[in-house]
Amino acid sequence: MIDTQYTKDLLDSIVDGITNVKGEEITILDLREIENAFTQYFVICNGKSNTQVSAIAASIERTVKTEMHERPYSIEGTQNKHWILMDYTNVIVHIFQEEYREYYDIESLWGDAVETRIEMNY
Repeated sequence: MIDTQYTKDLLDSIVDGITNVKGEEITILDLREIENAFTQYFVICNGKSNTQVSAIAASIERTVKTEMHERPYSIEGTQNKHWILMDYTNVIVHIFQEEYREYYDIESLWGDAVETRIEMNY
């Protein structure tokens, strides 16, 4: 059984990492009630360029390591930086450039998930 407080703290740490470098349109999809979901949460955000997408991933990795003493199980997409996926097992982070986020439209693929949008103050 996965500790729900740990998962909440991990989500908070990931969001901190995104906001530290002004990532945009942060959405959390709660997949816990979806049958056959392979993770508990998706965190989805976007950046304006390859550089910002890469900076968001680096900030998340640094913040989670500092706050939670955790590293991602795997990271994919660092070569092209259009869509970087960070797998923290019970939380998977998707960092997109805006046009790729629109194209793949993960939110609609997981339409049954409870969706939470994070308000940003910058």
